Amino acid sequence: MSRNPRVVVTGIGAVSPNGIGREAFWSATLQGKSGVRRIQSFDATELPVRIAGEVAEFDATRYIGEKDAANVSRVVPLAIAAATEAIEDARFDLAKMPLDERRRTAVLLGSGGGGEEFVQRQLALYLSGHVKQCSVYTIPSATMGTLASELSMRFGFRGFSHVISTGCTSSTDALGYAVQNIQCGYADTVLCGGADAPLSFLIVKGFTIMRILTASWNHAPERASRPFSADRDGFVLGEGAWMFVLETYERARERGAFIYAELTGYGSTCEAFHRVRLGEDGEEPARAIQLAMERAGITPDEIDYVNLHGTSTVLNDRIETRALKLALGRRAYQVPCSALKSLIGHPQGACGAAGLAATLLAMRDRCLPPTINLDLPDPECDLDYVPGRCRPAQIDRAVCNCIAFGSKNSALVVSRVEA
Repeated sequence: MSRNPRVVVTGIGAVSPNGIGREAFWSATLQGKSGVRRIQSFDATELPVRIAGEVAEFDATRYIGEKDAANVSRVVPLAIAAATEAIEDARFDLAKMPLDERRRTAVLLGSGGGGEEFVQRQLALYLSGHVKQCSVYTIPSATMGTLASELSMRFGFRGFSHVISTGCTSSTDALGYAVQNIQCGYADTVLCGGADAPLSFLIVKGFTIMRILTASWNHAPERASRPFSADRDGFVLGEGAWMFVLETYERARERGAFIYAELTGYGSTCEAFHRVRLGEDGEEPARAIQLAMERAGITPDEIDYVNLHGTSTVLNDRIETRALKLALGRRAYQVPCSALKSLIGHPQGACGAAGLAATLLAMRDRCLPPTINLDLPDPECDLDYVPGRCRPAQIDRAVCNCIAFGSKNSALVVSRVEA
């Protein structure tokens, strides 16, 4: 990843289970406020898992009409809401944006499931004999790539409009590719991030069959997501959208925009091991982090914070801890790291964007987000996970890490830009 031109973040938008809007999300995160609750969007009483990181108070009609809402997945208004906030935060006046600038503004979105929830809705109508109620847009709205088009059409952006779908690393990879596209001159500005809405009966049922969701905390949802705690027994499914405006450093300075940070390194690997399991050695997750640092031109001693994937599964947390030790060496025991999923559950392909949002706001406010529910120390997870409470800290360089089904691993390095 070349550093010329430099690519910076000038806008952030968030629709999260623990807060709708960037500052609400961040305030709840610093307070250690969980967004995990009993599922409200469908009847989950027949399922062994009845909790999720659900954005329960989200009003989709603020962003999309009722007629359109029947023709798209829930993920569309979630993405539009977060994107709207990011664009406003970056202080772009869309009404005055000339055509040539719109043609140089692209959309690159990461999503693991896209419109899968919408497909299941249409299938339910068909199987229940209500075929005439099925959307005429079932095919295009079920197509993964149309999700980015919904954003392009909403804001009038005419640059490339793509969806990256690599499982849980989707939005991390989208951000890495966005930086590369700006540096290669294919776009001046990229609206980029992640959105996923995987909460439906069949999806939750499928994950329970895999035995990777926790079924132990239906009575106390906010305690269910327990990354790195010895009593963890599975993750909590979540949803949400976190979006960013990316542009060159030079352009941001010319506009007088507030710069959150610079994306300085991206690394991605595949250990080619298994559909869902991780290899015990942790070598390829570690190499993704090392590649990101190498491309950022930094050493482990320069890392001040790591935002972890931290799913709350026994295997992932143990191996991610091992990978961090391999990637950072002795520095792994000195650098604080935390798991946002303890607060919001696992929003699948959007999780990397969620982690980046938390990291950027932590850099801005000089405060580390906590890992909650870390009640029982695990001897194999022995790093500083910022347990329980947020912590003041200066963050100049940070790593955002993600791990996905299919043996994928991706990491970003984020660096402070001095005024």
